[in-house]
Amino acid sequence: MNTIKTYIKDNKDRFLNELIELLKIPSVSADSAYKKDVLRTADFVLDSLKKAGCDKVELCETPGYPIIYGEKIIDKNLPTVLVYGHYDVQPADPINLWTSPPFEPVIKKTEIHPEGAIFARGACDDKGQMFMHVKALEYMTSTGNLPCNVKFMIEGEEEVGSESLAWFVPRNREKLANDVILISDTGMIANDIPSITTGLRGLSYVEVEVTGPNRDLHSGLYGGAVANPINILTKMIASLHDENNHITIPGFYDNVEDLSSEERAEMAKAPFSLDKYKDALKIDEVYGEKGYSTNERNSIRPTLDVNGIWGGYMGEGAKTVIASSAFAKISMRLVPNQDWREITELFKKHFESIAPASVKVLVKPHHGGQGYVTPIDTIEYKAASKAYETSFGKTPIPQRSGGSIPIVALFEKELKSKTILMGFGLDSDAIHSPNEHFGVWNYLKGIETIPYFYQYFTALSK
Repeated sequence: MNTIKTYIKDNKDRFLNELIELLKIPSVSADSAYKKDVLRTADFVLDSLKKAGCDKVELCETPGYPIIYGEKIIDKNLPTVLVYGHYDVQPADPINLWTSPPFEPVIKKTEIHPEGAIFARGACDDKGQMFMHVKALEYMTSTGNLPCNVKFMIEGEEEVGSESLAWFVPRNREKLANDVILISDTGMIANDIPSITTGLRGLSYVEVEVTGPNRDLHSGLYGGAVANPINILTKMIASLHDENNHITIPGFYDNVEDLSSEERAEMAKAPFSLDKYKDALKIDEVYGEKGYSTNERNSIRPTLDVNGIWGGYMGEGAKTVIASSAFAKISMRLVPNQDWREITELFKKHFESIAPASVKVLVKPHHGGQGYVTPIDTIEYKAASKAYETSFGKTPIPQRSGGSIPIVALFEKELKSKTILMGFGLDSDAIHSPNEHFGVWNYLKGIETIPYFYQYFTALSK
């Protein structure tokens, strides 16, 4: 394995250029206008796996976007690692807030990334991190350092709920059989403080519509006499939190696990500067559920947030109108033991119950997934920890994440295997936001670290 650094050094420019070509394709799965681009990205991934050394590569059709499957089986008696990633990306909106076009990748130096970072939609989530695994495979196959079997399952719908993957997995258990699932779609604390994600929050995503009169009305002739759906919707949303920022939906917290004071004290040991956190976001103060720290609020506690709200006139100038309808998109991040379908139903029942008789309410569930916690006493975790120790020179910190990868719980249910989350992004990489980026150092460090996981996992599996 001592050749890995040399291999990366010799191929650095090519590794970066290939990722840049991938990032140029706007594979936005949420918008059907980008369908051809999403399919073009699937072909790019398929071709990349072939070139990296997979003996078998397939474009697997699904009810939605295809899943790219690849494998390199060297000995059926050896362990098998299944790599999961996704080639779709979030919408780039609002475009005007980007400092460079989202699908015209550019490398720029930053304070955190003095060696440069690739700015583009999907740079970190998840094209850059997924592509690390492709390049790590290339290194292992081309140098004879692949110690076990490897399979790839790369989907194109993670950003919209992974419905086709949920359809695909139970129909392909034998094809996907593995000893561990390896994912890089998370982050670490800092470049000098490696960490392994040991927990993910679940998700329930809904859209709500509040309708009043049968048409938009003149606000002078009807204002004060007819319910304004926008006013009503904002009041209903505001009522979903109390004065302590506690969610008011009955039954919402019934299955929420309360961590012990010892567990919370252990979490608090992770390096964190509240002042730096506020400065990075340009805010004067943090905000959240009373009685919990910032790191607890965004990892071990459930949340409810409005992701979009609209209605009425939004063009230039003024238009005095009472809108017929108002809309909002709302996501709830859930913790382990909260069932997303149950939470969705609790939200629907509560939201409909608090609406006044002067409006009608429609709640449309979109997608969701379960939370997940991985143990840290398994050979999978030990192998990942040793891999970071080897490449970073220090032991990684186990850390729960506030993000969601809804499909992880399904993997354990259907494939009976544990997932290891080896992320190399940073919180400051602006995933889902304008100016998303991924450090060049992080990208190459991931390629360096991943082969060590294969080495140690194979050795520990004997």
